[in-house]
Amino acid sequence: MLPRADFPRFTAAAVQAAPVFLDAAATCRKASALIAEAAGQGARLVVFPEVFVPGYPYWNWITDPVTGSAWFEKLVRASIFLPGPEIELVCAAAAAHKTHVVIGVNERSPVSLGALYNTLVFIGPDGRILGRHRKLVPTWAEKLTWTGGDGASITVYDTEIGPLGGLACGENTNTLARFALLAQGELVHAASYISLPVAPPDYDMAEAIRLRGQAHSFEGKVFTIIATSTISEEIITAMEEVRPDARALLERKSSAFSGIIGPDGRVIGKGLVDEEGIVTAEIDLARCIQPKQMHDITGHYNRFDIFRLSLDTTPQSPLARRAPDEAQAMRLDLPDEGAE
Repeated sequence: MLPRADFPRFTAAAVQAAPVFLDAAATCRKASALIAEAAGQGARLVVFPEVFVPGYPYWNWITDPVTGSAWFEKLVRASIFLPGPEIELVCAAAAAHKTHVVIGVNERSPVSLGALYNTLVFIGPDGRILGRHRKLVPTWAEKLTWTGGDGASITVYDTEIGPLGGLACGENTNTLARFALLAQGELVHAASYISLPVAPPDYDMAEAIRLRGQAHSFEGKVFTIIATSTISEEIITAMEEVRPDARALLERKSSAFSGIIGPDGRVIGKGLVDEEGIVTAEIDLARCIQPKQMHDITGHYNRFDIFRLSLDTTPQSPLARRAPDEAQAMRLDLPDEGAE
C-alpha cells in the first residue's frame, strides 16, 4: 500500500485536551467543536488522545482494585458501542469539515458487561468509520480495566492523505506492532496517549511520549502525529473522592506532550507540554523518500531471509460457530450402525 504518485501534502492536527469526564455524549460534542477548530486551521487529519471518550481510569493507579471496582462500573456505563449515537456526532463533524479523524474511545463489548476495549476509531472525510484498533496489551494498572484486542486491527488504511495507521500509548513501545504497520506501507502514524502524572517520580512522561514518537518516525521514515490528553480540574475533583491526596498526585507537570514528528525524527515546529491546545503542521509525504534510501527497514535495508514477522489477523471471539457440512448433516439423521 503506497501513496498515489502525487505524494499527498496536507495539514495534520494533534489535539491536546481533557474529556468531559465520564460523559461520552458531551465529550463527543467537545471533539466535534475541536474538529471544526482544527479544520479552520486547514487540517485534513485530526488526531485525538487515547480513550478521549469518555476518559481514562486514573483510579487504577491511586487506589486498590476493590475500591476501584465501583469506578469501573461508572466507566462501563459511560462507555460506548461501535457504531453508536455518540461516535456518530464525531463522524458528522468529520463529514461536515471533510477531515480524517482518529479518536480514542472506551469501547463496550457487545457480548460482555465486564469487558471494555481501549480503542482507536479511524474515520474518513465522508464521516464513515474506516475501522478500529483495539489496544493489544493494556499497560500495568490498566489491566484492571481493559481486555486486549487482536491482530485483526493491526491495519493500515489506504486514504487520500496516504497510508494511515495508529497505536495507543504504550503500544508505541512495541517494536513488532510498529513494524507490522510499517510493513503494510504506513507513512502517517497516529500515536494517542494519556497524561500520566502518577508515573514513578524519575519518569518524565512528556519526554517519554516525545521520544517514542521520534523513534517510530526515525526508524520508519514516517510522519507521527502525537495527541495526548490533559488533566482537568474536573478529573482531579472526581479522583479526590477516590483518594483525598489525589490533587498532589495529578497536578505533576511534564506529564503530557503533543506534537508532530517528521521522517527525520525531529519535531516539526513546537509541541505542547501539559497545556490544552491544537498543534498543526504540514505533512509532505515526498519527504519520506530520501530518508528511506538510507534506511528502509521494510525494504532494502533488511534481510527477510534471516528475519521474518508473522501477523495473525484472525478476529478473536468468545464463540466460534461451525455449521456441519452436508455429509455430516445427513449422517446425523441416520441410526448408529452398531445399534440393534
